[in-house]
Amino acid sequence: MNINEKISSIGVVPVIKLTNPERDAAPLAKALCEGGVPVAEVTFRAAGADKAIALMKKACPEMLVGAGTVLTTEQIDKAVAAGAEFIVTPGLDEELVVYCKEKNIPIYPGCTTPTDYHKAYKLGLEVLKFFPAEQSGGLSKIKAMSAPFPMFKVMPTGGISLKNLKEYISASVICACGGSYMVTADLIENQKWDEITDLCKQSVETVKEARNNG
Repeated sequence: MNINEKISSIGVVPVIKLTNPERDAAPLAKALCEGGVPVAEVTFRAAGADKAIALMKKACPEMLVGAGTVLTTEQIDKAVAAGAEFIVTPGLDEELVVYCKEKNIPIYPGCTTPTDYHKAYKLGLEVLKFFPAEQSGGLSKIKAMSAPFPMFKVMPTGGISLKNLKEYISASVICACGGSYMVTADLIENQKWDEITDLCKQSVETVKEARNNG
C-alpha cells in the first residue's frame, strides 16, 4: 500500500500546529493512533515543526507523518530529515513539486482552479489538496472540477468538521479530508488527549459509515 492509499484508507488527516512539541508531540501522536487515525500533517506555521515530526515518529513509528504549510525547498529538506513521509503546500508551486518528485516524496499542493488542476496534470500529480475548501466553493466546486479532470483524487482542507465530513467523504472524488477540528489549539494546549482520541474515533466511524453506504 503506497502513501496515497494509506491516507485514503484512513480517510481523515489531522492538520496540526504544535507550539510546544517537546511537551505535546508524543502524547498527541498516541492519542491520534488510539483513535484510529495514525496520520498527521504537521504544519510549518509554528516554529519547530521538524522537531514535532521527529518526536511523533519516535513515539509512534507506525504513524504516517507529513509536513504542511511548506513554502520552500529548505522546509522540505528539514521535514524529510525529520522523518516526514509526505509534503503539503497551500498552493501549487511547480518548483516544490519538481523538487519533491526528485526526492521521491509525495506532495499534495493546494489547488482550487482549472489552471491549478491543469498545471498539476502536466506535473503528473494524482492527489491534490483543495484549500481552503469551504471558502473556495466546497464539494459542489470539487465535483464540477472533476468533470474535466477525472484523473485526480482530492483532499479538501479548510472548513471540514464532523458536521460535513460525511457529505465530503461520500463523494467518490474525495480520497480523504484534512481537518483541525480534532486537534484544535484548545485541545492541544489543555492536553485533552482523551477528547482528541474520541473525536478521531467519531471521524473514523463517520468515514466507515459514508463509504459503506456509498
